Amino acid sequence: MKIKGRPVKMTSVRDALAKKIVLCPEERKRDAVFPDMSIKDNMTMMILKDISKFGFINLKKQEEIAQHYIRLLKVKTPGTKQRIKFLSGGNQQKCIIARGLSSSPEIVILDEPTRGIDVGAKMEIELLIQDIAKQGISVVMISSILEELSRNCDRVVVIREGKEICELCGGDISEERIIHRISEAYSEKAEG
Repeated sequence: MKIKGRPVKMTSVRDALAKKIVLCPEERKRDAVFPDMSIKDNMTMMILKDISKFGFINLKKQEEIAQHYIRLLKVKTPGTKQRIKFLSGGNQQKCIIARGLSSSPEIVILDEPTRGIDVGAKMEIELLIQDIAKQGISVVMISSILEELSRNCDRVVVIREGKEICELCGGDISEERIIHRISEAYSEKAEG
């Protein structure tokens, strides 16, 4: 991986956070959500050291941060103390994105960000992704839904078996062009 033209090596989550990179994983329920914890605790998990002093969490600051992201991301919840497992998939995803944003990242990696959520929530998440990018935060969106990629990306790189097979930019991005480039790559591999 290169950031600003320089190779970057990361061996842990701590390394990534130090480089201001956060990941919202594909398997939200398995890899990101702490189901029996509150929304507030889930949202601030990555910044506990920043809102703690002498091992005690500043509960007022934690509440303020959670309230801020609930409003900003339009999380539908009765309050910050609600256990995250009782939220819809779309609202859980918003909380995971809020967790990443709370750490003031420069790069946000979203792996299948709309997987397992309803159509209305998908549109909200897509608008949120666009808003994140408008703030100057780089967004790497990994998706198998070509329509999402063509609606939300400035650049699309198709990777197969760990190798780049094509790159499309700006006005060249469309579902049809992505499919065409993928099929070309498969044809070349079959012939070779």
